[in-house]
Amino acid sequence: MTQDSITQAFRSWIARSGLLLLAVLLAGCSALRLGYSNGETVSYWWLNGYVDFESSQQPWVKKHIDNFFAWHRKTQLPDYAQLLGKAQQQVQRPATEADALAYYDAFRKRMLTVVDHVLPDLAELALSLQPQQIAHLEGKFASNNENYRKEYLRGDVDQRQRNRFKKVMKQAEYWFGSFSSEQESQIRTLSDARPLDNEVGLEERVRRQEEMVAMLRRIHDEKPAKEAAMRMIRDYVDRSFNYFGDTRHKTFSDAATKANAGMLAAIVNLATPEQKAHAARRLQQWIDDCHNLAARD
Repeated sequence: MTQDSITQAFRSWIARSGLLLLAVLLAGCSALRLGYSNGETVSYWWLNGYVDFESSQQPWVKKHIDNFFAWHRKTQLPDYAQLLGKAQQQVQRPATEADALAYYDAFRKRMLTVVDHVLPDLAELALSLQPQQIAHLEGKFASNNENYRKEYLRGDVDQRQRNRFKKVMKQAEYWFGSFSSEQESQIRTLSDARPLDNEVGLEERVRRQEEMVAMLRRIHDEKPAKEAAMRMIRDYVDRSFNYFGDTRHKTFSDAATKANAGMLAAIVNLATPEQKAHAARRLQQWIDDCHNLAARD
């Protein structure tokens, strides 16, 4: 797998999850050690940018974030190290599309484990949000969407393909080191063969955001019991994985995931022994980070 596939898997899930997870899983992205070294502070700062906490909310939000990191460090990182160890072995063998898809499924299961653990915290947070905070969140989403348009909707198809290929190469080089011009040409062909429809991507993220805002407003208006709020949030997560019943979005996403998996397997297979050794060393760094962070008091 490439760093981009890991990062995108986390980012995709973060976008489909609840508010607290938007921040606390930053440590699961590309900067694992940095994320955990500063995770509690960065997570609070980032989440506050979306919600704009009131003074009465700040202490318990920080406490929940601290508790989450302690739990995640002790119970989840050792498992992540095992998964990365499997990837370290896999990268030395011929890879298939099915192999890459299996890692996507593995990440999804682990993400749902985290969702279920933090559901009580998410419900407590959702029940505490005021109308102006939900409006602040909606405004933040709108700002993010404008940035998305600037980054992904500019230029013609050829330019979008080039920009996407550059990101693929940046992440592939992180894991495997430098590539020959012939290898880059093959990767470019694989990259361009993937479905490309950034407009669908924008539509899907807007739908996700609208559903979240509607859920939060419903929780505020109805003031359900905590257990009922937990069920509402879990239902939102489940429906988001199914693209809220939008067949067009699901069809595109499934095709893109399948193509990404095929590309990842092909990159592993065209890598030289030296490049695979580079990937094994990089994965070992992540494994060591997981073990070291899990052992931290």
